[in-house]
Amino acid sequence: MSSTKKQYLLYMVQIHPNFRRAELESLADMFNIEVDFSGYDEGSPFFVVDLENDEQAKQWIERSILTKSIFEFWGRGKTMDEMHEAIKAHPTFEQRTEQFKRDSFKFEFENYRGGKKKDMPTKIKQIETFSYVGFQGKIDMKTPQQTYTLIEEYEAPKGKTAATIPLSYLFGRLVQVSNRASIDVYDLKKRPYKGTTSFEAELSLVSANIAQVKPGTLMYDPFAGTGSFLTAGGHFGALVIGSDIDGRMIRGKGANADIGSNFRYYNETSQFLDVLTMDFTHNSLRSNLVIDTILCDPPYGIRESIKVLGAKDPERFAGKENLIIDGEKAFLRRDYIPTKKPCSLDALLDDLLEYSASRLPIGGRLAFWMPTANDENVETIIPLHANLELKYNCVQEFNKWSRRLLVYINRGDGFDGPTNGGVKRSPSNFRERYFNHFTK
Repeated sequence: MSSTKKQYLLYMVQIHPNFRRAELESLADMFNIEVDFSGYDEGSPFFVVDLENDEQAKQWIERSILTKSIFEFWGRGKTMDEMHEAIKAHPTFEQRTEQFKRDSFKFEFENYRGGKKKDMPTKIKQIETFSYVGFQGKIDMKTPQQTYTLIEEYEAPKGKTAATIPLSYLFGRLVQVSNRASIDVYDLKKRPYKGTTSFEAELSLVSANIAQVKPGTLMYDPFAGTGSFLTAGGHFGALVIGSDIDGRMIRGKGANADIGSNFRYYNETSQFLDVLTMDFTHNSLRSNLVIDTILCDPPYGIRESIKVLGAKDPERFAGKENLIIDGEKAFLRRDYIPTKKPCSLDALLDDLLEYSASRLPIGGRLAFWMPTANDENVETIIPLHANLELKYNCVQEFNKWSRRLLVYINRGDGFDGPTNGGVKRSPSNFRERYFNHFTK
């Protein structure tokens, strides 16, 4: 460890482990924090890192979703005695005890995998083993100046039998809790406006972190639906704008059940610019508008086939565009429903990448979700663009299919990366295979 840095312990959740590193790397990059990931283990909830100070640790983890907390790391051991020896042997032990010994404090206890909930006598007995630290401050269970946490790590349960003897003990001073509490705040069950396509709160927030949605920047969701990603972007301080070809989604179910009502519910109306009924492939946002981040969940074509504006049979439709109803051209009426034609997911994603390459600033990020079948004999071909660097490909596995969060960084015309635009990448119709339970 560098003499100018301190060791910190991340305690992460074991949910969506495939997304954890991408989130941590993206947040570290966003705040210009240098982190060595060589010791990172996707199979472990613990990650020890060297950072400059507490402020850096707070800034890094404050908005993380897949981390629980970050601690100033004091010591670890296979037994309590071994852990105490490690604490005493640390080069800054005396400095730490002098710095914090007069602060009010409390102890917390965490179990990772197994272990019974401790009763108060057991907790007191373990706290007393830290008497050598010389805490002189008051015990304050509500608003302590310092919180010390003892984490016991157990072996994975064997069947229904949980381990009772810890593998190791870890101890640290709490520096920052993460943003996981926001998952409950943005829970779909509590949201005024939602629908069958609404994206879950946890991964919406994680997606926004990996996309590096920043306060005061412009975030656009071209397939807004009921606004799940707009809500996540607003939570992180971005000014958000969305569009969707389905006007019913944009209009909602009245003034108290539309996308805007969600922002009023969360008291974040200042982050919400607007939503438009618009076909993304016929985009009407002005061409010189710089969009800092594009974050979306394009239509998979499961509930209905993917469609864009246009006539499936132009010859049959010819002449209907000038249809007059009650002395007014039909397409100018408020109740006009424009004709639509089918569109492949490949073509839609090609348009999305091309649009992002032209609208994002250098270094700006595009993040979107793409479905794939879990066939061992079918290669998943990721859409690529010459100006966009594919940074992350995070996979959420289901039974016979999965969805991927693909994250790209705009590197500009000089990047000249690989491209497969215009190429048919999907070997079969995902919608048909989904409803056939991937048996064909």
